[in-house]
Amino acid sequence: MEQLYAPPGHLTAPQTRHALGITAGALRNLVYRGQLTRSGGTERHPWYAARDVAAIAAKRRERASA
Repeated sequence: MEQLYAPPGHLTAPQTRHALGITAGALRNLVYRGQLTRSGGTERHPWYAARDVAAIAAKRRERASA
């Protein structure tokens, strides 16, 4: 079962995918390329720092508006 809650300041994988509007494969690619790092959780149910996710989202919005 997917972990539903992450500690404050962190997002679960589904929350991260939703925030960025990407698929699970795209999230794996971000991690593989080093653009996003896991900040806790388990290998199967990782957490990501909310500030890192927000930075990626802002960068994507900036690129889309340019």
